[in-house]
Amino acid sequence: MTYLGIDIGTSGVKALLIDGDGRALGEASAPAVEPVRPHPGWSEQNPRDWWDATLAAVDKLRSSHPDQLSAVRGIGLSGHMHGATLLGRNDEVLRPCILWNDGRSAAECQEMETALPNLRQLAGNIAMPGFTAPKFAWVRKHEPEIYERIEKVLLPKAYVRLLLTGEHVEDMSDAAGTLWLDVQKRDWSDELLGVTGLSRDHMPRLVEGSAPSAQLKRDLAQRWGMEGTVTVAGGAGDNAAAACGIGAIRPGEGFVSLGTSGVLFVSNETFSPNTEGAVHAFCHAIPDTWHQMGVILSATDSLNWLSRITGKKQAELAGEAEARFKGPAEAIFLPYLSGERTPHNNAGARGSFTGLSQSTDAAEMAQAVMEGVTFAMRDCQRVLADAGTSINRLLAVGGGSKSALWLKMLATNLDIEIALPEDGDFGGALGAARLGLCAATGADPAEIMTMPPIKTTIAPDKNLSAAYSDQYARYRALYPAIEEARQ
Repeated sequence: MTYLGIDIGTSGVKALLIDGDGRALGEASAPAVEPVRPHPGWSEQNPRDWWDATLAAVDKLRSSHPDQLSAVRGIGLSGHMHGATLLGRNDEVLRPCILWNDGRSAAECQEMETALPNLRQLAGNIAMPGFTAPKFAWVRKHEPEIYERIEKVLLPKAYVRLLLTGEHVEDMSDAAGTLWLDVQKRDWSDELLGVTGLSRDHMPRLVEGSAPSAQLKRDLAQRWGMEGTVTVAGGAGDNAAAACGIGAIRPGEGFVSLGTSGVLFVSNETFSPNTEGAVHAFCHAIPDTWHQMGVILSATDSLNWLSRITGKKQAELAGEAEARFKGPAEAIFLPYLSGERTPHNNAGARGSFTGLSQSTDAAEMAQAVMEGVTFAMRDCQRVLADAGTSINRLLAVGGGSKSALWLKMLATNLDIEIALPEDGDFGGALGAARLGLCAATGADPAEIMTMPPIKTTIAPDKNLSAAYSDQYARYRALYPAIEEARQ
């Protein structure tokens, strides 16, 4: 028997096949039409693009691995979180999905917290523009003709599940990012729904990520040559799925992700919110388990920005910074190019450089960008600690983890060893496939969600600790000073 993981991203879809022992058998990907930004701070995408990319990716596996795909018995889904996918009668898509990095609903966040003073206690999270409920509140206010037609509100991967199975279902980890879930009780909250004019009838049915959610439609099974019943698991939001992929499901286990956005993720035995620090406190994809995240919106995307400005490729910039590295850069970079979540919860925050001089060149700016992202992750660690959380084991994932210098910066500033897995895919697609295996077979997630082999471990550089602590203090002082000047 084999199992399929489908990871739905904004830039494309990846499909990964594994066997019963969790070994990768084959993979395929397909691009999606890029999101559009109708106005500054907005980000939208047509849900149909995810479906077209899903079909294309699995069709490729059908061509390249027909025998293994025919043996699929379980499918797991991973997807980008928070997107407001609004459906009308007969599941008609009413408008483009408002994505996770859309910042238009800051006013609605304040209005929601004013209307429901105990919102943070119920949700365990601050109302942030990135979450789903404020986006819906924006539509209710600014697009009433759309609001009146809404029958269901789904997240991106739940929309793909709908087309795979015909069922409206969501898992706990993704639902936790809507601001409609009572995260501690792992159930929709009537009070949180009511503040945006919704009821449970508008919501998908909830399941745990490792539990069955529905069965694959017969016509799709035939299209891909799959025989027998194919179970579709609850799946997970992208970060919880990545945690399943690297085995971070036990308390104190976590990862640092240097992708487009940046994430410091740690699993928790109990629900542990810290709303004052803008910590994300969500359900994990595993039953009776929760997790916390510090999330920054522009990690490798900050280096992408510098790449566009300088005309140099990301890898070239990172390589030049590493070749010249002697310690903290003179320049300091605040990586708030798209606003920020943890710890500031400020969609209007903006990035900046300070300490530039006539001698500053692209290599030093690249180092400052990498350090700025590192300091932002240190901010995340600080507010996680304020919530009583300690990290026992940390793995590095994401494109930025290919930079040895960036990992040394992180290990030194977080004061923790960082393990780098051997080459391979340990992200959302693998985690989704593992969840599909559990749902189809009833296997214990603790036995399936194991850690990958480790290629190397990066230790903190104690010789740089004091210098970086001083630089971090300067970094922290800049945000309030700049924000005050911008008012």
